[in-house]
Amino acid sequence: MIKGPPVTLTPYLVVRGAARAIDFYTTAFGADEMFRMTDPSDDRIGHAELTIAGSVVMLADEYPDFGAVSPDALGGSAVTLHMATQAVDEDVARAAEAGATVLRPPTNQSFGERTALLLDPFGHRWMLAQKIEEVAPDEMQARWNEETGA
Repeated sequence: MIKGPPVTLTPYLVVRGAARAIDFYTTAFGADEMFRMTDPSDDRIGHAELTIAGSVVMLADEYPDFGAVSPDALGGSAVTLHMATQAVDEDVARAAEAGATVLRPPTNQSFGERTALLLDPFGHRWMLAQKIEEVAPDEMQARWNEETGA
């Protein structure tokens, strides 16, 4: 456990085309750009900060010489960003219209959420989730066991 002042966890996304990504996140997820720093040598975004759903998301263009590479350079990402929403169907439709690929459409889940999985145009996966039912952990496990035939 970390001791001391409160600690936060903030995703830092590296993309090809950070300016386009900021436009996409603004349109698709209602992001607000707090600020950006642009590399004077080539106009790449060296660092930007957005808020999405009240959370800070940091973002930069690729800088391979510093080890900052996008999912495009890596052939995909093992990370999925989970975003709670109150209107998953509408949010998925807006993101798809903005350019996201719907990997899994909105579906009610046994654990009490309606979820969808998106791939943004920059290679990052997003799970959008809307709470539809309160389900206790032991009930979640029982439902999963029933679904899988365990």
